[in-house]
Parts: sequence; structure tokens; C-alpha cells
Amino acid sequence: MPTLTAEDVLHKAREYNVKFIRLQFTDVFGVLKNIAITVEELPRALEGRVMFDSSVIEGFVQNRESDIYLLPDPATFVVFPWRPREGAVARLICDVLTPRGEPYGACSRAALKRVLSRAKEMDLEFQVGAQIEFFLFHTDAQGKPTVTTHDRAGYCDLTPVDLGENARRDMVLTLQEMGLDVSSSHHEIAPGQHEIFLKEDDALTVADSIATFKFVVRTIAQRHGLHASFMPRPLACYNGSGMHLHQFLWRDGENAFYDPAGEHQLSELAYRYIAGLITHAGALTAITNPLVNSYKRLVPTDLAPVLAAWSEENRSTMIRVPAQRQEGTRVVLRSPDPTANPYLALAASLAAGLDGIERGLVPGAPLSENHAPVRELVRRIGLPRHLADALRALAGDAVIQNALGKEITGRFLEAKEDEWERYQAQVHQWELDEYLTNF
Repeated sequence: MPTLTAEDVLHKAREYNVKFIRLQFTDVFGVLKNIAITVEELPRALEGRVMFDSSVIEGFVQNRESDIYLLPDPATFVVFPWRPREGAVARLICDVLTPRGEPYGACSRAALKRVLSRAKEMDLEFQVGAQIEFFLFHTDAQGKPTVTTHDRAGYCDLTPVDLGENARRDMVLTLQEMGLDVSSSHHEIAPGQHEIFLKEDDALTVADSIATFKFVVRTIAQRHGLHASFMPRPLACYNGSGMHLHQFLWRDGENAFYDPAGEHQLSELAYRYIAGLITHAGALTAITNPLVNSYKRLVPTDLAPVLAAWSEENRSTMIRVPAQRQEGTRVVLRSPDPTANPYLALAASLAAGLDGIERGLVPGAPLSENHAPVRELVRRIGLPRHLADALRALAGDAVIQNALGKEITGRFLEAKEDEWERYQAQVHQWELDEYLTNF
């Protein structure tokens, strides 16, 4: 995104006849929130003087709340292209501060900034690209989403089979108009499933872009009479939706993962980074796959990334290193799903990789195509099988907890443990069908 100052924002607001500004921020669970202000309040907002209570960002109301402040990032100013130009609406993404002007402990954007600062101290720059999958469903007469897809298309199909092409095209055009760099888009394997690839950029910009992406996709889908769902696996008979994170580390303008003389042309730093991700895979999964439903996607099949391992070709591993080398050398984290808080997902994965670099960790050999059955491997090197397993791993991982901070870790664990217990207390239709007659 272009570098803008507060004065630039005020000038653009006048130039585009902006009347309302949405001050956007993300709560602990990755849900995009906003406070709308009039343009007359913009100078005060740019000074970080808009106050509200902490329950909004913590994700739930507690007996004790704190006063916190929004500080907009001028570089994130953009006018919503789908709103009328007369009396336009713009947005700014904000950091959350305490009354003393310090980063608020439950601000996930601040958590990512802290880990990026650690990388910078190691002379490393973290860049990320994101392949994000989602479903388009019909809505019912009341406008509520159904699980009826609007097409029967498959991988990379075209119209007339791919009925979502018009909606997807409008999404891409809108994202580009808002300054996001879209690399590609296509229909995915399942009916009604789509993918849009956001090109790599610095990690903070990409985290902002992912948060914006989900908001834009759902808005444009609604304008087409559809519901866009990022639920990891809404349909039991089809693959779920992932969010593959293409991770790059740069040092002195050079790709730090590439070494022409290294095994597989990968540097020692790349191997250590991969080992860090694998070492912290359990805790990382709690952040990158945060719903009960996330683990319905991570089932032992040949396509689901269910193994805490790496490979150049095998798609059962959480990490894949594509064949491209030199400047294109990357580590793709395939296990996350699009319900993850993008700031925390990137903070946690970078922290895991940096821990591997600092400790000199070494990964095992890449998993080949000729391996034991996936179910057998899952028992030995599998990712957590359900949310409770992942939460236990997070509760015991000091590196990931330190990356998130005490406040975020505590609130995340408390809310997600409650979510798991509520799920466990339910009797599901599958159980009735399977057991009621026989037992």
C-alpha cells in the first residue's frame, strides 16, 4: 500500500467527497469490527482520540473493561468502490492503544508487529502471499444462507458451468480497486468453491489485505444474491476451504531460503525455519485452525494437509516447498483455514520459524510420494485431530504464547475451550443415526 500521512488522508477525504469513515480493527478471533465516524471527526481520529471499551476487541463482555483508543494507519485509507461517490464512505485500519498510548495487549495487529520487529533485528524481512478458498451459496427467501451451491462446476471450469465467474470477477475488480494485488482466481474442486490468490507483500500489509478480502468477498457476494462462506468444511461430501500462506524471508535484498549449493537448493536458514514450524505445529494449529469445524477439514486423506512434516510434492503435509527457486523460493504453510485471525496466524508462524532459526533446529527428510498410509502416519506425526488437542498444545507452548502475548493467549484459550465444551455437550444427528437403534 502507498505510504500516506495524516495530512494526505485529510486531503484525499476532501478530494473524494468522503462523508463517513469506518475505523476498522480486528478482535482476538479475527472478526473485523468497525466504528463509523463523520468526516468532521477525522482529524481527531487520526490523532488517536476515538475511545471505546475493550470488550469489543476481546470478543466478549467481561465484568471489568478498559478504555482503549483507535489509532488509524494512514496507509490503509481507501474509499469503498461499491458505495455512491456522492457522500462516499472510506475506511482506515487501526491499531488499538491504551490510554497511555501503548499497544493494547489484546490488539492482534500489535502482536504481529512485535514478531516482525524481532525478524528485523535478525536482518530478515517477512513477506507472504495468500491463496484463500471460499464457497458461494444460495440464500433462502428470508436472506439466510443455505448449503445449496449455485453451480456444479469443478477445478478451473469456465462458464456456463462456473456460474460464480461473474461474482468472482467483480470481487477481483473490487479488490484491485481497493489496492490489493490479486495474482489469480479460479473455480476450485468442489461445486460452488472458489479461490483468489493475493500476491506476496510485506506481512502486515497482507494481514490487512486478508481481513479486507473477507469483508469485500462477502459484500460483493451479497450484491449478487449469494452468501460467501469461509467456513472450513461446510459440506461433508466435498473438500473444505484452506488458506495457504506462501512465506518468504529476505535478507539484504536476497531470498534467504535459496542456496544454489544447498540440498534441494534450500539454505540452512530455510531448513531451520521449516523445522521451527514443524516443532510448534500443534500450538500453531490452534491459531491457524481455530474452529471446531476446522478439524472436519483436517481428516486423513491424500489431499488434506494433516501431517506435521514437509515435502516438495506430497499434499498430505502441512508444509510444501514448491519447485520454483531463486527469488521464488518459498515455504507454503498449507494447513491454515480462512477463519484464522490473519494477524495471529502470521505472528505465530513467523515466531515458530524464527525459533527454529535461533535454535538451529533440523527437520526430518521431506516426505516422499511413496509413504505409509496417511492414517498410519497421522498416528505418528499428525496435526491435532480436534480443537481440544490443539488448545492443549497451545497451552504448553511458550514460544507461541510469547508471540501472541499474555492477554491474547488467555482470552483465546478461555473462549475456545468454552466453544469446545459447548460442542461436546451437543448430541449430533450422526450419533443418533449410528447408535440409537443398536444400543
